[in-house]
This record gives sequence, C-alpha cells and structure tokens, in this order.
Amino acid sequence: MKNLLSFLLLLSILIFWSSCRDDFEFKPSTGNLQFSRDTVYLDTIFTNIGSSTYNLKVYNKSDEDIVIPSVKLAKGEASNYRLNVDGMIGKEFEDVELLAKDSLYIFIETTIDINNTVSQNNEFLYTDAIEFDTADNFQKVELVTLVKDAIFIYPNRFTDTESGKLIKETLSFDVDGDGVVDQTVIEGRFLFDDELNFTSDKPYVIYGYAGVDSGKTLTIEAGARIHFHANSGIIVTDGGSIKVSGEYSSDQEKLENEVIFEGDRLEPDFADVPGQWGTIWLYNGSLENQFNYTTIKNSAVGILSEGDQAAATDKLIIQNSQIYNSSNFGILGRATSIYAENLVINNAGQSSFAGTLGGKYNFIHCTIANYWSNSFRQFPSLLLNNYTVDQENTTITNDLVEANFFNCIIYGNDNPEFILDKENGSDFNFKFANSLILFEDPNGLFTDDIYDFTNTNLYENVIFNRDPDFLDPFNNKLIIGVESKAIGLGNLLYATRVPLDILNASRTPEADAGAYQHIIFED
Repeated sequence: MKNLLSFLLLLSILIFWSSCRDDFEFKPSTGNLQFSRDTVYLDTIFTNIGSSTYNLKVYNKSDEDIVIPSVKLAKGEASNYRLNVDGMIGKEFEDVELLAKDSLYIFIETTIDINNTVSQNNEFLYTDAIEFDTADNFQKVELVTLVKDAIFIYPNRFTDTESGKLIKETLSFDVDGDGVVDQTVIEGRFLFDDELNFTSDKPYVIYGYAGVDSGKTLTIEAGARIHFHANSGIIVTDGGSIKVSGEYSSDQEKLENEVIFEGDRLEPDFADVPGQWGTIWLYNGSLENQFNYTTIKNSAVGILSEGDQAAATDKLIIQNSQIYNSSNFGILGRATSIYAENLVINNAGQSSFAGTLGGKYNFIHCTIANYWSNSFRQFPSLLLNNYTVDQENTTITNDLVEANFFNCIIYGNDNPEFILDKENGSDFNFKFANSLILFEDPNGLFTDDIYDFTNTNLYENVIFNRDPDFLDPFNNKLIIGVESKAIGLGNLLYATRVPLDILNASRTPEADAGAYQHIIFED
C-alpha cells in the first residue's frame, strides 16, 4: 500500500511538472516588441564623468511567452554605453526571455571621453542604439547623450604612510588670524597662478574647495560657468579676492553673459534642487570681493562673508545678481561689510539674507524674498542681529554699525519676514526707507522700540503687508506686475544711484521698489 501511494505521488508530481513546462514554452520574438520610448535621451554630462542611470521598458503585449534572440548595442564592445538587462551587465545579450503580457527593464549608463571625439564648441553629441533581434524581426531604440568638455579642479590624492589609506589634500591657511598657518580639514587646494582667470571657453568643475591665496585675485569673465561637486565651493582667504565680471544678457533664458555658479548635476531634475554644493566663502581678511551679473543657485549658502566690517572698501560688493535655492542662507554675513544693488534673493531654507554679529550693510533696490516650500524654516527672509553665543554659552556682541535698506522689497510666504534681534552692549543702527515689507504681529510679540513703525528715523515711507504682485515667486520669477504696491514707491534720490533695474529698464521718471521695474504680465 505504501509503495502504491508513493508511486501515485511521484506520478502526480511528474504530471504537474510536465504541465508547467508546457506553460513556459518560449517562442522566438516576431519583432512586435513595444518600448516605453523610441529614443532615450541621457541628459548632458561632463567628459569622463559617469551619467545617471536611465531606463527603457520593453513590453511583450502578445499572448505568448517569447525569447529575444539578441539584445545588443549597435557599436558593440566599442560603445561608451553600458547596459543592465534583467540583472545582467554587458553590451550584448542572447536569448532574453519575456513572458506574455509582461515587460522587462533595461538600465543604461555612460561615461564618455570627449578627447576621443571631434567636437564643436567643446560639445559633442554621442549616439548609439540598442538593437533587438536581426533581419525581418529587427527593432531598435536610439540612445543620445550630449557631452561637454570641461576644466576640472580637484585636490591631490596620496597614500597615508601609516594607514595605507588614500586621502585627499586639505587646505592650509591662517584660520584664526594669529599669523600662523593652520592645517584644516577642508578638502581642496589653492588655485595655481595659471588657474586664476576663469573664461567662458569651457565650463569649470570643482571638487572640494578651490582656494584663493593671500595676494591673489580670482577673476571670472562674462559668460563663465562654474559647477561644484557635493560639499565643494570657493574659499577666498586672508589677503585674497574674487572679481566676478558678468555682463547683462539679452536672452534671459540662456543668460549668455551672466556668470553662473551651480552644481555639477546637469539633469533637468536637479535644475532647482537646493544644497547640491557648499558655498562661496569670503574668509576673514579677504578684500574687495565683487560680483556683477552673477547667478548663484542650489548651494547650501550662496555667499558666506566673514569679518572686515571696518574695511575701507566694502568686503563684498554685489550688483545685478540673483541667488536662488540655498538650503540654508542666500547670503550669510558675520561682522562684515556688504554693499548690494539690484540683488534678488529667494528660496532659502533659513534666511535669504542674514546679517549677524553686527556689521555694515547697505542694500539699494534689492528684492529679498523667501518662498521656501521644501520644509519648515526657522528664520524670516531678512534677519539682523548684533551678537553670537559661543561654545561656552557666552554672549558676544558687536556693533551693527549700519543696516540700510532703501527702495527694497522684503517679502515671502511666512510671517513676519524680517526680524531685528538686538542684544544690549553694542550698537544696533538700521533704517528702512521707501520699501515694501511683510510684517504682521497679531499677537503683539514684537514690542521693542526697534519695531516702532511710526519712528521715521527707522522707518521712512515704508508700506507693510501689501501685495508685491510677483510673477511666480515659487519658481524664482520675482519681477512685479501692474498690481504691485511697490510701483512708484522708490525714492528717486536712491534710484539715481542705480538708474537701471536688473533687466536694464530705466527707473525714471518713476522708480519702483525692488530690483525690477514693473511689467505687464502676458496671459
């Protein structure tokens, strides 16, 4: 009886297995594959830098299980593309099975050396194709990638003699102003003399921090493009300076003459992602730093300016410039001196502008807004204070010598959008004039005399809580329309110092507050 039961059980298993095998008989593909796209465009990459991973979906919409005899790159092993088909990595695959009414993913990457190609304007369009089957059943999907040549600046690497580990070069400079060079943990290197002039010929890609040494000036010409890897930036040390000489661009989409600082991820999905790189750090003792027609986007801190509030010439002069999508601050000043005109700042995880530990600040015809929507933010668009708290919890104060905001707009999607944080023991001098500001205090929390809006020595011709009528502030379009309450608010005395707005429009005979003169929005 036991033998009979065992025989019947074995027979049942064989019958079941046989029926399963019949269900999975694969037939050759007949060339009727369907694809999620007919061309895969891999976004622009820099030479010798790997792309992101892209995917292509292949569909078998028939009622039969099929086998694709071959899936391969047209250029074969010579191709600069790499494929992953059903978990297998390579450039050519045979007998790829695909069930009825099912699909499979093909993942695509590339790394291309532009020096092995013939390029025009330091760009090259690299193409290939994924080919499926041959002869009458042949199908293909095109692959296209734009490759840009670039100048790469990165720290040296060397092997540590004790640990045997590969480590990166770090910057050494006088950190605390005592005349002694200190070794820091900041990965990077100082620029060589022949690297101190950035042109528009090729984009620059910086890994780590590019340092500007004492007595050196980094000059950046109109149209230059500077890209930073994660946790990278520029640091200008004691005695060094940076001069960014962008010019007005007739095409406000291409910004052909503007100098642009941004991350090194060129895919459209990263076009407006904050925090992709570090900062432009104007260290204590750096001098006469200038930015004109400059766009700074997607950093942690757009510009960090430290010290030198008593400098004969303002430590930072910034004109006709835009700073967007900073994960922390657009501009962070610490006991420093800044002059700004026709400056637009928007979309910062903390403050668009913070003048901390005192300092000296003069802003004319600036739009300081914050329409950050990625997370909760702690601070307003504009923050001023005259102190800091050290590691021992000791409060250190310093004079806010002056903080003048004339013909400005200070606004955002929070309330209030400016805070004055005064500590006794040091001066706190400021004035707002002919400006539009968002500040509502329904709970009466701000009772200090510095918030006495009737005091014309502090607030002269200031309008509060009226609509600036920005075009699209959540997408950094802060030009104002015909409904704006900033129209005609500007004082012509200040406007004559900055007679043209950031788009070269005249401010006479009637000056609007902010960096833009108003326009009629298109429907």
